[in-house]
Amino acid sequence: MPMVTMSRATEDYLKAIYNLAHLGGPVTTSTLAHELGVSSPSVSAMLKRLEDGDLLDRPDHRTVALTAEGERAALRVVRRHRLLETFLARALDVPWDEVHAEAELLEHALSERLEDRIDAALGHPTHDPHGDPIPPRDGPHVEVRGTPLDEAPDGARFRVDRVSDRDSAALRYLGELGIVPGTELSVEEQAPFGGPRWVRVGDERHALGPALTQLVHGHVV
Repeated sequence: MPMVTMSRATEDYLKAIYNLAHLGGPVTTSTLAHELGVSSPSVSAMLKRLEDGDLLDRPDHRTVALTAEGERAALRVVRRHRLLETFLARALDVPWDEVHAEAELLEHALSERLEDRIDAALGHPTHDPHGDPIPPRDGPHVEVRGTPLDEAPDGARFRVDRVSDRDSAALRYLGELGIVPGTELSVEEQAPFGGPRWVRVGDERHALGPALTQLVHGHVV
């Protein structure tokens, strides 16, 4: 079985497959091309290399899935990324809507030794600024997203656990409203005919459209 070189591109693909798989829905050549901003032929060529290197399975002709070894490799990248986000936010006060892009640049150059130093200096954090769980160096990891805010029942008290970092502008706006991990908010009515979901954060009442409520995950308390 040929070895796969862990280049920046390889790590980006593994992380993208991991993240898409945990968002739900099938991971396909087209979803990967959209996620990574590359052409479908480029995706197909990389997937063939990952499959030849035993990092990827093809459950059918359309979808792909990480093997056990592929998931371990992906989790190493995810761990570095989320640790860097946490370091940038805590140590350098980088806004939570900017840490994702910065961590994308730094994650490929981080050595294991520096990774361990950052982990220790931060007190071995378990979650990044967006509430995403940080995989351990060794051992099992559980990637739980919880209930999307748009599925919470009217009248519920809802505790925010995770906020997606996929849209920095939306992240900035939600942060300004105080909708961050750890916040408890009141879920009010859903406006009819595709209108916004009304929520109350402290004394403030806000209308959130589906593009925002689908980014917020948590649980009813």
